[in-house]
Amino acid sequence: MQRGAISRESVLKAVAEHDELGREAFLSRYGFGKARSYTLVHEGREYDSKAIAGVAHKWDQGAVLAADKFSGGKDHAAAWLKRLGFDVKAVKNPDWARDEVILACDLVMANSWRGLDASDRRVVELSGLLQLLPLHAEEDRNEKFRNPNGVARKTFDIATRHPDYQGKATNGGATDLQVLHEFLARQKEMTETARLIRLGIASGELQAVPHVGDEDADDEYEAPEGRLLMRRHRARERNKGLRKKKIESVLRRGGSLACEACGFDFEAVYGGRGAGYIECHHVVPLHEAGEGTTKLTDLALICANCHRMIHRHAPWPTPAQLRVIVERRRLQDGEGRALVVQQRADVQRSLKPENHGANR
Repeated sequence: MQRGAISRESVLKAVAEHDELGREAFLSRYGFGKARSYTLVHEGREYDSKAIAGVAHKWDQGAVLAADKFSGGKDHAAAWLKRLGFDVKAVKNPDWARDEVILACDLVMANSWRGLDASDRRVVELSGLLQLLPLHAEEDRNEKFRNPNGVARKTFDIATRHPDYQGKATNGGATDLQVLHEFLARQKEMTETARLIRLGIASGELQAVPHVGDEDADDEYEAPEGRLLMRRHRARERNKGLRKKKIESVLRRGGSLACEACGFDFEAVYGGRGAGYIECHHVVPLHEAGEGTTKLTDLALICANCHRMIHRHAPWPTPAQLRVIVERRRLQDGEGRALVVQQRADVQRSLKPENHGANR
């Protein structure tokens, strides 16, 4: 069925039927389980969002929409209900993002790689800071979102995965282990990252940084410093004034707007449509450069493909390092093509009659 096929009136009918039958009987009658992601909140009571939406479908479309027929996964029913003006609440809190784990790991390191109790003032302070991070939508948080108890548990998830810990590890995630290993390998860099995140949130700078460019860029790119500093980094790269000055500087010195990594020239390929076009990459990530004035020498002009390849996963190569990769591949491809040509020539030569006679 199409999205939006239920009405507010039908949802209220389903709620009334739920109240009349009771939760267990309502869910059993229509074959739904208890909500695991979102609940509908109406007049102070909570309802299983998917069950309510599925039964509401009966009033508008003539048949109940079964639990396995929601095309948008766990968010489908919630999206329907929110669009109709209902309040929807998360059952459980979202997984910890890399930025959050970086802050928690920084705290554990400062505590000599030991976990902290929920009553520790540093845990309480971090809890308040995490609640300010603009990473998770309000509707995806419940009343326990990043409270001191949850933050304390996360510090033990990290501490019990330290190589020197002798006991049994608690239930942490892959991000906990990854960030821990990065702190152990690059303590200075990761500590600076944590400092910049804290500073950016406290000042409001990172809270104000919007998504820039592609909607899915946060999922496609792997930032060494985390999602928020990545957005800040990309916002600097999209600074039209800096990009214009960089282009003018290159042209003034007699250079061309060819990609510094692969040599692609938009104007040479696309003619007038590509004239003056090139993307701008900030070579030094925030966790290395800190918050300072951007110099033109910090910027590189690169094509869209190379830009994505640089940001695809950490550690980010510089344009010069990426150029080495590109040139090496081109050399290998050239040698491979030369070998194929030689092999074909050898085959053709072996098929000539005089060569067969010589062999006899």
